[in-house]
Amino acid sequence: MYQTILTEVDAGVGIITLNCAERHNAFDDVLIGELTQAIAAMTQDAAVRVIVLSSSGKSFCAGADLNWMRRAANYSDAENLRDARALAEMLRCLAQCPKPTIARVQGPAYAGGVGLVACCDIAIAVFDAQFSLPEVRIGIVPATISPYVISAIGKRHAHRYMLTAERFSAAVAYRIGLVHELVADEAALDNAIGEIVEDLLKNAPDASAECKSLITAVANKPLTPDIIEDTAQRITRLRASTEGREGMRAFLEKRKPHWAANETF
Repeated sequence: MYQTILTEVDAGVGIITLNCAERHNAFDDVLIGELTQAIAAMTQDAAVRVIVLSSSGKSFCAGADLNWMRRAANYSDAENLRDARALAEMLRCLAQCPKPTIARVQGPAYAGGVGLVACCDIAIAVFDAQFSLPEVRIGIVPATISPYVISAIGKRHAHRYMLTAERFSAAVAYRIGLVHELVADEAALDNAIGEIVEDLLKNAPDASAECKSLITAVANKPLTPDIIEDTAQRITRLRASTEGREGMRAFLEKRKPHWAANETF
């Protein structure tokens, strides 16, 4: 179905794998389009409750593909804008996906690869992964990924790593908030992600989507009367929802709610 990615759905988990190992899973227009399609399809698929973004080979994602960059050097402004909008839309689809998303970072992530990591809700990386935002070294800026990277690492760290374009280690990525956990190797990576997936599948699907919406609504916002009223309205609505009522009944009856009936606690 796809040329540059692999997809599968198993036991509630949708896995999207960047599958261009020979070019370090670097972006081009085809990969961007296919990744956008896959994210949208899994967002609409009721069988998918968690999405894992993975990669084949040694690299997670090396940013823009060199051949694509060579073609882009001769593009008109209109063609460059078309490509930029396509990349921005793919990142938006990933960042605003209502389902929990996990980045499985088994190797280096540069430029747009860092953007993919930042767009995911949760990111786990191996100890020897490296990261870089090298755009200024080739006369451009990390524009389309900037909202997500700055949200993940903060303005202060963005000043350093976007301006220096230096490579930084997984330990630094962990310290500045780009990744949540570091593990020794790919086996440990899969185990760590499996544990997180197990936790996520215990949760109500609609409530998980509502929780993502809540975080977006209140993060870095001043505590105004409108924010306070919005949070009150949200919990009122969810208490009366089908999931809210089922979750409360299950808690009081000391049983699993229906969405976790097949999960082990």
